[in-house]
Amino acid sequence: MTTTRTLRIAMNGVTGRMGYRQHLVRSILPIREQGGVELSDGTRLQVEPVLVGRNETKLRELAAQHDVEHWTTDLAGVIVDPATDVVFDASMTALRAKTLTMAMQAGKHVYTEKPTAETLAEAVDLARLREETGVTAGVVHDKLYLPGLVKLRRLVDEGFFGRILSLRGEFGYWVFEGDHQAAQRPSWNYRAEDGGGMTTDMFCHWNYVLEGVLGSVRTVTAQTTTHIPTRWDEQGREYAATADDAAYGIFEVETPGGDPVVAQINSSWAVRVYRDELVEFQVDGTHGSAVAGLRRCVAQQRAHTPKPVWNPDLPVTEPFRDQWLEVPANADLDNGFKAQWEEFLRDVAAGRPHRYDLLSAARGVQLAELGLRSSAEGRRLDVPEIVL
Repeated sequence: MTTTRTLRIAMNGVTGRMGYRQHLVRSILPIREQGGVELSDGTRLQVEPVLVGRNETKLRELAAQHDVEHWTTDLAGVIVDPATDVVFDASMTALRAKTLTMAMQAGKHVYTEKPTAETLAEAVDLARLREETGVTAGVVHDKLYLPGLVKLRRLVDEGFFGRILSLRGEFGYWVFEGDHQAAQRPSWNYRAEDGGGMTTDMFCHWNYVLEGVLGSVRTVTAQTTTHIPTRWDEQGREYAATADDAAYGIFEVETPGGDPVVAQINSSWAVRVYRDELVEFQVDGTHGSAVAGLRRCVAQQRAHTPKPVWNPDLPVTEPFRDQWLEVPANADLDNGFKAQWEEFLRDVAAGRPHRYDLLSAARGVQLAELGLRSSAEGRRLDVPEIVL
């Protein structure tokens, strides 16, 4: 007979786009429907979500729609509730450090979106608190679980690239201003006073992507800007966009073997897409290259690399895209958010640290701070090691 354990998860911020779509609908509810997560000893670890937010009407509607028994607007109350095992946070960045601090001080395991805090000092304090309390803490590193990046990492591990030389990344799409067409991102994302900003948001992602694929980030050079200075909010009111909506970064990365890699990543909410996916990374090495997106990954070996000749007087006849081969998955790659949730839940059940923890998140906050400072000062900055 299979033994079943249940973890009660307070899910704060499920009325927001990310908390609802990726974490509730695409992760926790499917885990619940499949009977939980199977542990190494054969036990099934089931999940019981508690929906948490500030809008009582929305919470009641979501609970009824998804057959969730418990919901509350009392975040502090659900955190100290002895029945709560895990506190998840996908609310506004400005509120996150306080929520995570309360949860860990109450002895709860935490799983959170990023950035984990508005400042590096706060992010480091959270990592130290996790060390002191001994709870399991996980930070969403969803892009490393995407099929495209899973394949890309496999190529790195297999030595496909030889000596890795560079990485180039393109991310973003056009976010409508909100006057004639509604914006597809929340208005607070474009107000610095509310914790918004492309650099604050995405450099946290790029730090763990670079660490997870290549190695440690050693320096950063960035140019940030606000391309669209005026936007309209959810009520149709005009407001000044005080946060940066684009960030162009150059990062010096060091591989575990000590090789230097130059990484360039462009991030923009004011760009129109002319590529196969909303985010793409190209890694070039002495023995081969690969391009990875959300799901696909194509590669070209050295022996199969063509020899183009520059001649601007003639039209290009080589089918460059056709000269790359698809990298197979060779496995069933589940939704990335769900996959990391399952890994985190297994870590909670085993009482062990999660590999993507609050220290990793602090490095992301650090890179964002340094990126903004690099842009303001117009210079390259070193990325020092964080010691708890």
